[in-house]
Amino acid sequence: MRVDRFVSRSVSIVFTIGVLMSSGCSSSKPAAAPTATVLVTEGYEKAARMYGKKDYDGAALTLESLLVSSRATALEDHVLFLLGETYYQSGQYLLSSDIFSRLLKQVPSTPYARTAQFLIAKSHEKLSPHYELDQQETIKAIDQFSVYMDLYPAPDDSKILSDVETYRELLKINPENPVYKERYAKAAAELGKVDSLKYAEKAIPVLRDKLAKNAYFIARQYVQLKKYKAAVIFYDEILKRYPDTGYVQQAWAGKIDALIKRKKWFEAGQVLDQYLQIYPDKQQEMRGVREKINQNLKNN
Repeated sequence: MRVDRFVSRSVSIVFTIGVLMSSGCSSSKPAAAPTATVLVTEGYEKAARMYGKKDYDGAALTLESLLVSSRATALEDHVLFLLGETYYQSGQYLLSSDIFSRLLKQVPSTPYARTAQFLIAKSHEKLSPHYELDQQETIKAIDQFSVYMDLYPAPDDSKILSDVETYRELLKINPENPVYKERYAKAAAELGKVDSLKYAEKAIPVLRDKLAKNAYFIARQYVQLKKYKAAVIFYDEILKRYPDTGYVQQAWAGKIDALIKRKKWFEAGQVLDQYLQIYPDKQQEMRGVREKINQNLKNN
């Protein structure tokens, strides 16, 4: 009787344990793993929050981890653009230029294309060094601003300004009107594009002036070293490549002086004639130079 009772109880215990184990296994079954798109979305949103808080290092680390997984997804250009912005805002202009360029190459149809092209140019502008140093970044900045202006010519800014003012005033009267909000936002965005074009138009002459100043600085260095032939090469570079800058007159005068120092009297006289045709008001100032050239031409 005891044995029967023991067996009965044992069977009951085993059954209960089995049920519990089955229940436990069922409840501990892992949930489905999130898809790559979900992970990219979550990562991008996290990075966007960090960017909004100006935690650029944190945002960059998060976005960098998404570069591979976001390829060929709807967020690919979003990830690249925000990473480029993050590098730009943190002063890492080489990296920002690289990422914006990668964005245009990988997703050429991205709506960020215009802003990316402008920020490529601005990144190189930021990297442009003091005029005494190598000017490759300055040249790149000019080239990229020129590309920007060619790709996105200026619209009619008078109409855009009128639209901005119109919808701004209408919103004062009816601030909740969705149509006014939409059209004001659109006009303001177009005005921003005009502003970026004006920026590019102003930036290019400043950058070209720096290149001319660099060439003039090098020419003067050669003059100090008494390497007048080399100096003339750089004066000529200013005259041929940067005639729209503030160093043209100095280049003409420097070239004449270098030729005289080389005793190239005939050539110096020719260059002086050209100089005085462009700057006739310098006749009196250059009289002594003319006499010196003429005297040496007679003696030779």
